[in-house]
Amino acid sequence: MSHTKQTSVKLVLLGEAAVGKSSLVLRFVSNDFQENKEPTIGAAFLTQRCTIGSKTIKFEIWDTAGQERFANLAPLYYRNAQAALVVYDITKPASFIKARRWVNELRENANKNIIIALVANKYDLVLSEESGEEVDGARKVSIEEGQNLADEEGLLFFETSAKTSYNVNEVFMAIGEKIPDNANKNNNADTSVNSGTNRIDLNSPVDPNVNSQNCAC
Repeated sequence: MSHTKQTSVKLVLLGEAAVGKSSLVLRFVSNDFQENKEPTIGAAFLTQRCTIGSKTIKFEIWDTAGQERFANLAPLYYRNAQAALVVYDITKPASFIKARRWVNELRENANKNIIIALVANKYDLVLSEESGEEVDGARKVSIEEGQNLADEEGLLFFETSAKTSYNVNEVFMAIGEKIPDNANKNNNADTSVNSGTNRIDLNSPVDPNVNSQNCAC
């Protein structure tokens, strides 16, 4: 029997408050969605394993708070991160401006080899429930704007909906595919930060309310 090699990947989510960062993580790790989710305070720590081809990725996910008062804590979480999701709400142009700033900050201060995915969330808000087509005027950030930023900065780019699960697993799968096999050799990720954080280990049988199944990416 062959054994797949597990690679641990520190991943951080950044973006303005209420763009759906926590909802994206919740959808990915437990395939759940909460309509009125409480804002993250400081950061939350979650893990999930995802099998991609012949390798297993253990994502160690830091979901950071988007409120401005927590912005100065962000370097504690993206330090030594191998991957980042920079998230914005496609119905809120200001969140896209903020996303651009986060990308610049990561380029200046984070690991030079960090893999960044630009994520345009809340795609469900621009669709008609009746036809499933985009409603004129509902979208405030065009797909071209997002794609152009991604092309300029060498980012992955996805439009997603945490509510419907559209493209959520695909984001993490794409990041996992880009992670080199020797990532653990250079992974000095500091997971000791505990300022306002909660750890949820989705692979532990201790909590009966947690879905411990691996992600079938």
